[in-house]
Amino acid sequence: MARVAEVIEEIKKILKEDTRGLTIQELSEKTKVSRITASIALAKLEGAEEIDVRVIGNCKLHYLKKK
Repeated sequence: MARVAEVIEEIKKILKEDTRGLTIQELSEKTKVSRITASIALAKLEGAEEIDVRVIGNCKLHYLKKK
């Protein structure tokens, strides 16, 4: 689970820099982890209410919540 914690921090940094919203595929490519690992990290972030998810068609765009 330590790896997921690292991925979570990496995803938060990426979403902070890129505010246009990113898919699981894009985030997995940027963090160099599998889509499964990226989706687990994103589910944890969504559960902690640190990100917003916007569904467009069959895509989910992920945004860092504004504080």
